[in-house]
Amino acid sequence: MKHYLSRLEESVKNYWNRPALGNYKGETFTFGDVATQCEKLHIFFKEAGIAKGEKMALCAKNTARWGMSFLAGNTYEAVMVPILADFHPDNVNSLVAHSESAVLFTDNEIWPKLSIEKMPLVKAVISTADFSLHYAATPEVKAAYERLEETFAAKYPQGFTAENVSYPTDNGKDLAIINYTSGTVSAPKGVMLRYECISANVEFGQKRLTSYPEDKIVSMLPMAHMYGMMFELIYPLCGGSSIYYLGKMPTPAMLMGALAEIKPYLLITVPLVMEKIYKSKLQPVLGKPLMKVLTHIPGVNKVIFNKIRKTLLEAFGGNIREIVMGGAALNPDIEKIFKKIKLPFTVGYGMTEAAPLMAYEDWWDFAPKSCGKAIDTVEIRIDSQDPYKVVGEIQARGTNIMSGYYKNEEATSAAFTPDGWMRTGDLGLLDKKGNVFIKGRSKNMILTPNGQNIYPEEIEAVINMQPYVIESIVLGRGASLVALVYMDAEKMDQEAVNSDEYRKTLMTEVNRQMPVYSKLSDVERVNSPFEKTPKMSIKRFLYN
Repeated sequence: MKHYLSRLEESVKNYWNRPALGNYKGETFTFGDVATQCEKLHIFFKEAGIAKGEKMALCAKNTARWGMSFLAGNTYEAVMVPILADFHPDNVNSLVAHSESAVLFTDNEIWPKLSIEKMPLVKAVISTADFSLHYAATPEVKAAYERLEETFAAKYPQGFTAENVSYPTDNGKDLAIINYTSGTVSAPKGVMLRYECISANVEFGQKRLTSYPEDKIVSMLPMAHMYGMMFELIYPLCGGSSIYYLGKMPTPAMLMGALAEIKPYLLITVPLVMEKIYKSKLQPVLGKPLMKVLTHIPGVNKVIFNKIRKTLLEAFGGNIREIVMGGAALNPDIEKIFKKIKLPFTVGYGMTEAAPLMAYEDWWDFAPKSCGKAIDTVEIRIDSQDPYKVVGEIQARGTNIMSGYYKNEEATSAAFTPDGWMRTGDLGLLDKKGNVFIKGRSKNMILTPNGQNIYPEEIEAVINMQPYVIESIVLGRGASLVALVYMDAEKMDQEAVNSDEYRKTLMTEVNRQMPVYSKLSDVERVNSPFEKTPKMSIKRFLYN
């Protein structure tokens, strides 16, 4: 397996003057710019007395300089600690302290909200806005920063060139990243990932969906989350591709505008974004009475679906080779529509603890309702007496699986079976071809009084396809199932839809499609969107 830093070094040397990282409608940096900034920071780290293997926290909004900050520490062989920018400042303080970070990269908005007194081991705080020094713990650290340009010029009197670039590759088993899965301050779970975990994901990505120097990608996912960090930063750079950051989770209109302008080869996203695009772009067209008739006529429907696919892909910029979704299940009814129009999409499966990929399949072989097959460096098994028919926990082991949780032996022990398989907490099945089918999270499963297992995600998929529904969650209350539903109030007002009457209609229609044991007892309307995690999953625990 080729080390990802070897791939990155090749990209830097081969594409020195090509764009690497950019902000949408903002500044852009070439591979040479990125390498030069990394080298300057390497010099500062060394002069400031920061050793390889020390921790460096990174808490800032998504920008090209976020990527440069990560790469600077990562290629120095520091252990990078990405922290989500929307964590509460007190939690950021705690996680920086818990990780024992010596350096903190942060932006000009977050820094004033933090308390350096609560991060006692931090020697330097660097701005991701311009790499200026927010804080130095000692005069020596400050002096090292102030003479940085002079030191850099003295080390490279002829200028820093591609020939000077050399990144370490003899560290596969060493710790590279500690990625905290939440902002909690009690027994935090910092996922420990080795360099080989990253290399395994990059190797698989470049093997199955090779990226090239002329390729571009639009980044919208949180960089501090492994899904975004791996597939919207590390993997494309290792193929010489260019990345453009939107800076935040975009509206459908903003996303479509960026895609049309940048023309990416790949769209990495979560199902929620594609479901919004479906509801705003496709549903109004396919829902017309005449269109419903025409799409059921053989031959005619093929022409219509081809036209829809072409129009949609052109709206995505015209260069899309694949749309990869992850982080949650795609609504099965929307999946059917995407399949009918032959949209080049696939749904993968992973988690932070796998850095992050565990299952994937190319779009042309993707099995409906699945999330692909185990990738090359991972084995997957179902903990049940019959993995093809009886739902059980999905368990995995392989090169890209974490070493455990940082300074949390109890959580680490609970995460693995006695024979070394990682417990994912997800429930699923396999088919004979090895496709993985997720039924839900084990902690979300509802066990009825008569012993029936109910997976709320399956009911929610039906609810979310109903008119006026934006999102929903299904909860167990005693022996009853209740749906909390966030509706499109503006559209209901415009069409004079009575809320109470619609709730009854909604429940009737959903129950018509459900088996006896999964029927709803009530539908409750909520007045605001459900709170989400960074990967846009609903925080269910807030509503139980």
